Amino acid sequence: MIQFDRPRTPKDLLKRIDHLFELSAGKIRSLEQSWTPSSGAPVFTVAGRYTARGWTEWTEGFQYGSALLQFDATGEREFLDLGRERTLTRMASHLTHMGVHDHGFNNVSTYGALWRMAREGRIDADAWEIRFYELALEVSGAVQARRWTPIPGGGYIYSFNGAHSLFVDTMRSLRALALAHILGHRLVEEQDAQVNLLSRLLQHARTTATYNVFDGRGAGPFDLRGRVAHESLFNAANGTYRGPSTQQGYSPFSTWTRGLAWAMLGFAEQLEFLSAVPASMVEEAGGAGADAWMIDAARATCDFYIESAGCADGVPYWDTGAPGLAALGDWASRAADPFNDREPVDSSAAAIAAQGLLRLGSLLTRRGDDGTRYWQAGLRVADTLFDAAGPYLSQDSRHQGLLLHSVYHWPNGWDHVPPGAHVPRGESSQWGDYHARELALYVKRHALEQPYLAFYGPPIHA
Repeated sequence: MIQFDRPRTPKDLLKRIDHLFELSAGKIRSLEQSWTPSSGAPVFTVAGRYTARGWTEWTEGFQYGSALLQFDATGEREFLDLGRERTLTRMASHLTHMGVHDHGFNNVSTYGALWRMAREGRIDADAWEIRFYELALEVSGAVQARRWTPIPGGGYIYSFNGAHSLFVDTMRSLRALALAHILGHRLVEEQDAQVNLLSRLLQHARTTATYNVFDGRGAGPFDLRGRVAHESLFNAANGTYRGPSTQQGYSPFSTWTRGLAWAMLGFAEQLEFLSAVPASMVEEAGGAGADAWMIDAARATCDFYIESAGCADGVPYWDTGAPGLAALGDWASRAADPFNDREPVDSSAAAIAAQGLLRLGSLLTRRGDDGTRYWQAGLRVADTLFDAAGPYLSQDSRHQGLLLHSVYHWPNGWDHVPPGAHVPRGESSQWGDYHARELALYVKRHALEQPYLAFYGPPIHA
């Protein structure tokens, strides 16, 4: 359980954040100088050097999106030029990628970041450049929405596993649908059938909240409030729910902590989005009452992270049911130990979860509720990750990763285990590095009282 050792403010973290971005600049330059695009997208490090892993190319947007975050945080023009040029020359295939659910990762991190910064006045962009980003985002959202499995009363965007498979990860990827909708786009299907993209977003989120997030009211022994299943399986022929599953977690009846983190951040961010658009737009999309069940899902997942997934310092192990945790004794009451030889921690889950905690805490506070618990939990996690004296921030200029002790797919054995060890440690991932930067930028903007960091930029008007 996360221990609240002392109150924190965003300003308390500023020195650590500035140091993070100093390190980050060298990491981005190193990868850009060494990486060959024909190798595919960089995914995770092996002995400190980024490598590819052909499953889907879901991490390329994080590579160039990291350069854009670096510019946003520091104003260093070279990183804007890098992110802008790579978005233009290398990201087009992701816009029309029919085989994945990851559009919000690849395309919102690149085209979306440039569009957002143009709206905020962070970059100079003429009307044609802005329209280019908008058209890209409209295409991406419509393509994502086309991966649709209907079920009684709704439906979901299915994963690359097929029409039967709903991944919890996609909650964070829904940003693609959100942006396409506010840009006035829609999906047109057979015989010119018009599909409201916000309606698809809300239906997918409702299905995720119903089947991937447990509410603690079921009869099963593993129905713990806020526990998350990585994957939900359906009969694609008639939409019947069949049961939980997992690809990267330990079991369907434990919680893969990165999946939990995707849910925390995804629900919190969509709550912010629904608060920023006209209520009439939400009602037209069939979203009456959406705020209530989305708040329930966000609170439940964040509570579970604080109470059951995070260690005392806010960093989780890779899965709450990982069998080696039993040998670690009362692991939840101590700081996570990335150097133990039983189970790996996952710092990338911590970086994602921290932003979810902060966004939920901020949203509740703005509404007049008490968001202090979530806000302080998020700052606790960020403080741990950004500590230059701690084990997570990579200080070695020869290591291309920024956030150490990230895990990708431990059940498949894809993560690097150093000689003499039994579990992975000391490596980084593109999503971990990206979300560490995004978390740092989010906190920095709060500390400096700059505009709130949201994927859609300033509030949207009808």
